[in-house]
Amino acid sequence: MAANTAYTSTQKLLHWALFALVILLYALTYGEEFYPRGDPAVDAIWRLHISFGLLLAALVLWRVVLRGVKGAPGLPAEMSPLERAAAKIGHFALYALLVAIPVLGILLTWFRGDALSFFGLFTVPAPFAPDRATARTIRGLHELCANGILIVAGVHALAALYHHFIRRDTVMARMLPGDR
Repeated sequence: MAANTAYTSTQKLLHWALFALVILLYALTYGEEFYPRGDPAVDAIWRLHISFGLLLAALVLWRVVLRGVKGAPGLPAEMSPLERAAAKIGHFALYALLVAIPVLGILLTWFRGDALSFFGLFTVPAPFAPDRATARTIRGLHELCANGILIVAGVHALAALYHHFIRRDTVMARMLPGDR
């Protein structure tokens, strides 16, 4: 039986959807700065940020389950043990941040005393009383993790480009659309 050399179509779709959602969530976060404090557009931006954050959480859960069930294709034999270890650590960091960011976002919303609303389709009220000090701490962690994912994802992308254009191996091709 031949070894699996690429991710499934669903895994690829989830990978690129999560990438797009992370970028969109960052854009929404900084989009608020274009409006004066108290402008209704700021509330709309945060409602969208929360809704897309919940979508991110659901897709991350699906991705983690799928990764557990389907696994990942094997790495090229030419990769050194150090490169293999770096790939494992990098993927672990990406998954950890992708889980932590929405969890912290949910907790932040609740500790601010707000309900979670998913595009107005359903609402989950805060299960506990607002706590400004805890909300501030969680906000700092949420922002730290969000900045961290940009760094880790940037290194991840650079590594993929290195493998594709310099090493000329199949690492990046495994996640590109289509059959490889």
